[in-house]
Amino acid sequence: MGIEEEIEHVSKLMKIDIDDHKEHVEKVRMMISYFDILDSAGVESEEISVHEISLSNLRDDEYIPFNEKLIEQLKHYKGTYVRAPKMSS
Repeated sequence: MGIEEEIEHVSKLMKIDIDDHKEHVEKVRMMISYFDILDSAGVESEEISVHEISLSNLRDDEYIPFNEKLIEQLKHYKGTYVRAPKMSS
């Protein structure tokens, strides 16, 4: 299956209407060549060094009592609900 046919097949699966599949062929070729470059980089053999921290250097956990109800400190608190800001699309 060629790139054009694959683009047409994928667009049908995704229910996207594409008038001219040929215009997307060069974009797909560029993406594939970019992935080929990434594959040839051989990063799977690269070791990542992480600075180790001794457990003795970590702070001790402490229980600090908090007498107030945190939910009542929120600005948009009403009953048992908290009103969040509207999401923009």
